[in-house]
Amino acid sequence: MKRTHPQSGAALERYGSRTLDQDGCLTCEDAGVPVRVLHVDGVVAVCEDRVGRARDVAVEFVPAVRAGDVLLVHGGVALARISEPA
Repeated sequence: MKRTHPQSGAALERYGSRTLDQDGCLTCEDAGVPVRVLHVDGVVAVCEDRVGRARDVAVEFVPAVRAGDVLLVHGGVALARISEPA
């Protein structure tokens, strides 16, 4: 999938090198992945990792998620906001 946010790659690298497709524990995926929010629709956001892979992410645990936020995602669920849009 083509990267849709021109600054995602470089901006997300400072938070770690994991991507949405890297292997982890089959039960819990055992990795926190920094992602940038592209679009929010209720309790689901389309998010992109540092190499441009986009996935749906559940955002119920993080209040007021907006496009441009950087979230820490584990097992398809956003656990925390790392930064807010500039």
